[in-house]
Amino acid sequence: MPEALTVIVPLYNEEENLKRVEKELSEYIKIAHVPTQVLFVNDGSRDNSQKIIEDICNSNPDFKFISFVKNCGLSAAIKAGFDHVETSLTGYIDSDLQTDPMDFNLLLDNLDGYDLVTGYRNNRKDSFVKNMSSTIANGIRRTFTNDGMDDTGCPLKVIKTDYAKRIPMFRGLHRFLPAMILLQHGKIKQVPIKHFPRMAGTAHFGVWNRLLGPLMDCFAYVWMKKKYINYTVGKKG
Repeated sequence: MPEALTVIVPLYNEEENLKRVEKELSEYIKIAHVPTQVLFVNDGSRDNSQKIIEDICNSNPDFKFISFVKNCGLSAAIKAGFDHVETSLTGYIDSDLQTDPMDFNLLLDNLDGYDLVTGYRNNRKDSFVKNMSSTIANGIRRTFTNDGMDDTGCPLKVIKTDYAKRIPMFRGLHRFLPAMILLQHGKIKQVPIKHFPRMAGTAHFGVWNRLLGPLMDCFAYVWMKKKYINYTVGKKG
């Protein structure tokens, strides 16, 4: 499969951000280090997001979409994106664009020898409560996973698609993507990236999602790690 990238953009009620997403990702596509396209995953939005998405995709062949019948959550949206990607590389960015699409080239430049490269928001522009809860949650996850990642929830990643498609996603597991690559004996790396304040719309996740929920998910990860199956085909006839 020729090297190319599909950027998954999961979203829920982000009508205020979508035209900016189109503009900034269109600008990135022009200078991307590999051929790139965009896949919106509409997680059952109840605002005007779907209409805007369809307008974007109808006028721009580099943009495609899938839309859920009802809201299923971020993990489901990311999993659906993984299932529908057809390129050799899969990217992920949030629709709030608090990370810069141009940094995908930085991740791609660091992909040699690795199966996932994730951003690291070392100068986050979020509230004190959000930053503190995320710092604590990341510390808890590192204790359980030993993945060495400082910012596993960073919404800017590039993954080799064959690894992404083998991730057995369940609700909350989007916070464990680097660890799930390690379960496949893949190699992971983090790279410092830019981070910006949210410019429009409203975040749909509170302290429970950033702290208490991830703590419970850690136990699910530990169970999965014990049960996870890896195999390598030696011969085929």
